[in-house]
Order: sequence, then structure tokens, then C-alpha cells
Amino acid sequence: MFEINPFAELAVTVPAGIMQGFVTVMIALVAGGTIFDIIHKGSAKYFFQRWSREKGLKQRDPGFDEKIASVAKTTAHDVLTSGEFCNFKRRLAHLLTMYGFIAYAVATAVMVFSYPTKDIATPAYWPQIWWLGSAMVCAGGYWFWFFIRVDVAAEGNSPFRVMRADLFVVSLILSTTFALIWAYSQAVGASYSFAALALYLIATTVLFGSVPWSKFSHMFFKPAAAYQKNLAHLNGGRNHLPAPVDKPATLGKPERHGHNY
Repeated sequence: MFEINPFAELAVTVPAGIMQGFVTVMIALVAGGTIFDIIHKGSAKYFFQRWSREKGLKQRDPGFDEKIASVAKTTAHDVLTSGEFCNFKRRLAHLLTMYGFIAYAVATAVMVFSYPTKDIATPAYWPQIWWLGSAMVCAGGYWFWFFIRVDVAAEGNSPFRVMRADLFVVSLILSTTFALIWAYSQAVGASYSFAALALYLIATTVLFGSVPWSKFSHMFFKPAAAYQKNLAHLNGGRNHLPAPVDKPATLGKPERHGHNY
């Protein structure tokens, strides 16, 4: 089951062209939604104005090697390992979801476009990556949703309380959940496989079609903000912030995390 391309199996009843068209539309929705979000919220204008302001505030002109080192450090710390999260559990849940989604999305695109039917043998590792990526998203997503979310862990709200701000994470979790259910039901020949497929397609459409109203584009803005912030610190501008002190004040007990009992 874990070595079978579920999309090639589906191609027996659904033409491969329709699947490829659906994935293409989803990619277009992400691109269009992100562009709309940038224009509507003025994100590009904000970053450009901030960059122009920082140019006037810089106190030194770092060398090329320093800039490369800063970019490499930011990539390793802020982008690849989500170092901005101080809470280890929150960070691990984020990394599981992030890398799981990347693996799931890449494997989906490869199997749909490169191995769309049974006539073209799919290497066993692509379905395995797809299953693993989907499971990682579910593990990180459900862990975050039921146990780590601040309004659940610290404020005592019900984990079933859903707001518009939750649109991205809810649709992402449901999309990968229904993907796994559909792939399993199809592999075992269950009667509910087409119902699971319909729910999978609906959740996926909501995930990629709701970019202007969800936090999906946040994954593109966060790295850009991190690079800009660290380069501003490198040239001495520090985004209008005061210089760091030798020993910052410690308030409260930072080793303890608030929880509602």
C-alpha cells in the first residue's frame, strides 16, 4: 500500500489530465492569492519602505562576506529550523508540519505529472514520501491544535473553537487527513473511497483557494522579514531599536510556560 501511487490508481476512473489540471489550478490559486495578498495588504510596499528607511539609519556598510554569513545564519536558524520558537514542543510541531507539507506537496506534484498512470512505473520512494509527509503534517498539526495552541493550553478554551484565523491550519490538517483516508480506502477497495476523495478535494480547494484570507502566504513573508531584520542588525540600523545590553533583565520565570488548569 505504501509503495502504490494513489493517483495512478485513480487514473483508472479519472483521466490523468483532469488530475493534472486540478493541481495546476491549485498552484495558480496560491500564486494569485499571494499576489493579491501582497497588493491588498501592502506587504511589498511595507518591505520596500522599511528597506529604504534602514538605508538611512545604517551606521556601517558590511562587507559581502558578512552579508553572505548573515543570510546563511538566517537560513539555518530562522528558515530551516524555525529558531524563533523558544518552546521546543511548539518548534517541533511546526517543523513536523512544515517539512511534512513540503514532502507531501512535492511528492503529489511528481506523481501526478511524471507518473500519472499505471503504464508508467512509479518509484516506490515517491508514494512512501507522500505517505510520510501526510502523516507528519497530521502529527504536527493535531499536536499543535489540541495541546499547544495558546488559547487552548494557556487560556483554557475548547480545542474545537474555530475562528477565521484558523482557516489555514484547519484546512491543511483536514486536507492531509482525508488524503490518507482516501489513499487507504482506495488501496483496500473500501466503498467509501469516493466519499473520502470528495472530502479530500474540498479540503484541498479550501486550503489553496483561501490564501488571501488565511495565513498561507505567511510562509513566504516570514523568511523575508527574518532576512531584512538580520541585515538591519548587521549594518547597525536595528530597526529603530536600542542597542543590546550586556545582561538583559530577567522578569518572572522564563523556564516555566503558562498553562490553564
